Amino acid sequence: METIIPPPLPVLLPISGSLVGFPVRRVYCVGRNYAAHAIEMGHDPDREPPFFFQKNPDNLLAAGSAFPYPPLTNDVHHEVELVVALKRGGSNIAVEDALDCVYGYAVGIDFTRRDLQAEAKKAGKPWAAAKAFEHSAPLSAIASAETIGHPLNGNIWLKVNGELRQQGDLDQMIWKVPEIIAELSKLFTLAPGDVIMTGTPSGVGPVARGDEVTCGVDGVAALAVSVV
Repeated sequence: METIIPPPLPVLLPISGSLVGFPVRRVYCVGRNYAAHAIEMGHDPDREPPFFFQKNPDNLLAAGSAFPYPPLTNDVHHEVELVVALKRGGSNIAVEDALDCVYGYAVGIDFTRRDLQAEAKKAGKPWAAAKAFEHSAPLSAIASAETIGHPLNGNIWLKVNGELRQQGDLDQMIWKVPEIIAELSKLFTLAPGDVIMTGTPSGVGPVARGDEVTCGVDGVAALAVSVV
């Protein structure tokens, strides 16, 4: 069928060591998945059912691009995260089968308009304006699980202008990657091309124009982003 307007171009993420791209279908995010971060945000860190929100595929910002400070905010925060890219999906995926769905991993930043999020929380409104804005999720190239395996632990960190702001370990995640995939698949039908941002350790804080942000998950990937 012909289209009345040109269809949008697919969002493609680079893959380490490859000339082909990873096409993105959906972007899911896990909230408060590190106990220390839950505490710093004023929440109970006990293991409760995970909750999810979404960004849009075209909110992703490819490595090597600058992050433009967004409008209508004075308080944009950094949140470094392990990112999971799926090669297959389904519904009601068993925990023991979940890693078979994973193509690879990356590191990303969930930039958040914290002031808008706080207003939305107070009013009991959705977080879309705080989370799903343009360029809000810079991502590194994807490292295939075939190359690096499935990281169960490892240092996750973020620096602003060389100063360490966030540091944790993947084994501190309240819900591990197989559990996240299994729980998410109860709510949505997952599919190839889905990307999952798995939560952030403590130490989130503001960025400003001119800042240089570097982050990484040891053994997976690193990322550098300029705030402009």
